[in-house]
Amino acid sequence: MAGPTRKDTFRVSVFVEGMTWTDRIWDKKSGGQVDSDETKYNPGGMQPPVSLGGKKTVENLVVSRLYRHERDHLIVQDLLDKVGKANMSVQQQPLDINGAPFGNPIIWRGTLKRVTPPEHDSESNDAALIELEMTVDGYPVA
Repeated sequence: MAGPTRKDTFRVSVFVEGMTWTDRIWDKKSGGQVDSDETKYNPGGMQPPVSLGGKKTVENLVVSRLYRHERDHLIVQDLLDKVGKANMSVQQQPLDINGAPFGNPIIWRGTLKRVTPPEHDSESNDAALIELEMTVDGYPVA
């Protein structure tokens, strides 16, 4: 039985061309939304505006996860070397309340645009995150 869900009931998997990871699961995903350019026409005689629709656009997608030495530090240089060149895909799989896959994943494809190693602050004890940004090609599919 399907019902409402929470933000934490998804599995986000990341694939970067040429990378062989033991753990493709990422903790956070933002962006990737499909939007459109809006075109409105205002007819004469004070008639209400008419929507003409517009071209679809897809926002860049960003994933991040807790930086682990044994997993992420060993591959960070490879990721940095692939910026602007490597194909990348992100899959967001809905999970039911028991953690089992539900339906088909949403899949975005594109190019690795940016790699951000963890920030440093000697006065902070916040989680250290690594972040990847992807420029999306085409439109996501589910």
